[in-house]
Amino acid sequence: MTDPTSSASERDLADLAALADGTLPAERREAVEARVAASPELQELLDRQRRAVTATQALREEPPPESLRAAVEAGRRGSALRRPRARRLVPRLALVGAVAVVVAVVAALLSGGPGAPTVAEAAQLAERAPSGPAPRQLSDGARLDLDVQGVVFPDLLESYGWEAVGVRRDEIDGREATTVFYEKDGTRIAYVIVAGSGLPRPSGAPTTTRAGVLFHTFEVDGRLAVTWRRLGRTCILIGPVPEDELLTLASWRGDGTLRY
Repeated sequence: MTDPTSSASERDLADLAALADGTLPAERREAVEARVAASPELQELLDRQRRAVTATQALREEPPPESLRAAVEAGRRGSALRRPRARRLVPRLALVGAVAVVVAVVAALLSGGPGAPTVAEAAQLAERAPSGPAPRQLSDGARLDLDVQGVVFPDLLESYGWEAVGVRRDEIDGREATTVFYEKDGTRIAYVIVAGSGLPRPSGAPTTTRAGVLFHTFEVDGRLAVTWRRLGRTCILIGPVPEDELLTLASWRGDGTLRY
């Protein structure tokens, strides 16, 4: 599988770094997010960068043990002798040069970040009852007046007949998670968005790609669910409906205002 860094320009990498750590100027943010939305490769790189930022921040609070630092340093020296130096994802973070940060980044990329919950654990939030009224519908007929770190919830009523009926907010392993519930003909589905960098994708789950977005299908307590990432955030749609309908609802983009 080709590493997405091989096709990304230096400007792309720098822009992704700034977007991930919050230093991208406001006047450029929309254009950069539009480029990311149109490219699965840039979406993957942004996910990696956000996890690297999370790992670096965690490292400041809890450095790795000296024995692990020494082992990684030895391995890095050996690797440098065997192959040319790899292209860094983002030079500004100096990830390659700092052994302790390398340790934290590797851990983050494998686990989704310190203390990250699983997608299945996040999906189980859908079993709880709404704790508040549904967010109002916006006039564009595509969105509800609710978002999680810029990722908006869709309005599924006009196009698909699913009416938003409630919302709840939870915290799972230190992450904020917001769930909107929809109903149609007595059937309820739930749409969960988890704040922070993307959670590890479910291992071995079947995948489907629609409009350049990768969806994973899995089951939680006998209920079908799909998960994907939008602007680096983990989204989950779960409910007792056919897989194709879940995928159709998950990939709904309305008039184009829902960016991936």
